[in-house]
Amino acid sequence: MFEGKNGMHSENSDELGDNHVATSAETPLRKDAFELSDAEKIVKIEESVQEILTTLGMDLTDDSLRGTPKRVAKAFVKELFSGLNPDNKPELSTFENSYKYGEMLVEKNIVLYSTCEHHLLPIVGRAHVAYISKGKVIGLSKMNRIVDYFAKRPQVQERLTMQVVQALQEALGTQDVACVIDAKHLCVNSRGIKDIESSTVTSEYGGAFKDKDVKKEFLEYIKLDTVY
Repeated sequence: MFEGKNGMHSENSDELGDNHVATSAETPLRKDAFELSDAEKIVKIEESVQEILTTLGMDLTDDSLRGTPKRVAKAFVKELFSGLNPDNKPELSTFENSYKYGEMLVEKNIVLYSTCEHHLLPIVGRAHVAYISKGKVIGLSKMNRIVDYFAKRPQVQERLTMQVVQALQEALGTQDVACVIDAKHLCVNSRGIKDIESSTVTSEYGGAFKDKDVKKEFLEYIKLDTVY
């Protein structure tokens, strides 16, 4: 047993991970997170993946495995965890609400692929995002893109839900933003308890969405069906 950051023992860290507990509303990044270029990160990760596979007893001279370390490294940096790099954050350009639409706008069933930061296994689900304009509107595809950006990093679903809402609140200049995420976690479905039926639902309601009737209207729009 060792004592890690903040005096937390490794056995406590294991318990946090197995219970899928987040320790921060912000993605935990080191101060030197972006000192290496993407190309340099790929080289280092490739070496690490090669060591992991070799330790597991895999024969990396086999044609099927020879390119795996580099493929995994590129996927980590360029795809699965591309949302860690702030340069990849989508530009959330907004427009004047010239047609004076004052009702709720809902973008539902946004397909979401993320990675659990506790076991580095997939999270697969759907996000439902809504806002009420206070003078600004945003392109519909931008709502999908902001979900994808924050999903493409080691994540905890609660944090992801909050980050989506906070980013849209900042862009739209209003607190009236809500997000509900319904997702399956393969760290639950394929290991541990191995419950393939369960999914996790998280929500974050800002501004007007804290009102009981407004929240009810939003939930009526999305009518969650957790079987997909």
